[in-house]
Amino acid sequence: MLLSGLEIKKQLNKRIFIDPFSEKQLNPNSYNLKLSNELLIYENEELDMKKQNAYKKITIPESGLVLQANKLYLGRTVEYTRTENYVPMLEGRSSIGRLGLFVHVTAGFGDVGFAGFWTLEIFCIHPIKVYPNVEICQIYYHTIEGDYQAYDSGKYQNNIGVQPSLLYKDFD
Repeated sequence: MLLSGLEIKKQLNKRIFIDPFSEKQLNPNSYNLKLSNELLIYENEELDMKKQNAYKKITIPESGLVLQANKLYLGRTVEYTRTENYVPMLEGRSSIGRLGLFVHVTAGFGDVGFAGFWTLEIFCIHPIKVYPNVEICQIYYHTIEGDYQAYDSGKYQNNIGVQPSLLYKDFD
């Protein structure tokens, strides 16, 4: 079952934590999250799953930054979220998608118990100018059935910034 916007608001600071929270970003069955001003890009053209890949940080100025087509940018949400007893999910906003901007290539599925900033895998099909603090995606929540173990991965839990892939740790 999907939570309504009113239920998301009712669960705030109980089972759903969004910081900062603004009622203006609340939708009928989701909550809009904003893009921070920091991005990461990988430095090498070829990436290796078994290795830590080099990257550099980019700051999106208030005047905006043009993203290049067919290039992966890792961003993060302004909001820190924590979820207890619900499955958080992330989707791009339709207005953003209609501009050819994808905000999560494959990782829109969250885990019960996740706490942190959401890393966004941003990809565009043609150059597009983006701005910090734009409402870029939306989080929504599903109920969960049955017993479960809350997410407690050391890889991404309680992150404080944009997270590059830590897949290489799975090979240890």
